[in-house]
Amino acid sequence: MFREGLALLLAHEFPKWQLLQAGSLEQAAARLAEDSGIGLVILDLSLPDSTGLATLTRLRQRAPSPRYVVLSASEDQELVMAAIDQGAAGFVPKSSQTGAMLGAMRAVLDGGVVLPPSFCETSPPPARTATEALGVSPRQAEVLRLLIEGKSNKAISRDLGIAESTVKTHLETLYRKLDATSRTQAVVAAARLGLRLDA
Repeated sequence: MFREGLALLLAHEFPKWQLLQAGSLEQAAARLAEDSGIGLVILDLSLPDSTGLATLTRLRQRAPSPRYVVLSASEDQELVMAAIDQGAAGFVPKSSQTGAMLGAMRAVLDGGVVLPPSFCETSPPPARTATEALGVSPRQAEVLRLLIEGKSNKAISRDLGIAESTVKTHLETLYRKLDATSRTQAVVAAARLGLRLDA
């Protein structure tokens, strides 16, 4: 019922979207296999055939390209951080009001990161690019975008056609600029800054 309601809401707000629905992990994996053009997956962590973060892990293994937004009844900080660590670009509590949920989808599609309000002491500033907000190079901004998509250093290296050692150098700079010591902290910092990471 929640899925049907969300689909109606999204169809009304984003009439140009093609919405596909799946009621299980296997159905979702099949849809993703059939259509390589899917850009956003809104994933409930409670499915009949998979629950918890294993759902995100299993689906991302099969389809790593789309951006993933996790929906959950829980706002547990460890769960949110673990979802981000596993490559989710957003985490939206099911208790969110309609406007906040739609805003979260827009932000992720615009290249942003979305976390529950409890993670941000104040509202994030207006969306800016990483180059504008952090003073990093366009290449470093690309590395940050791929990091937020959950890509490994090796995958980032392959996607950008640069050496893995160069990726590590870029990450060191990004961590310093974001005052972060890990991938997950970098993603949380990007969300708090309201960074827009265009594809």
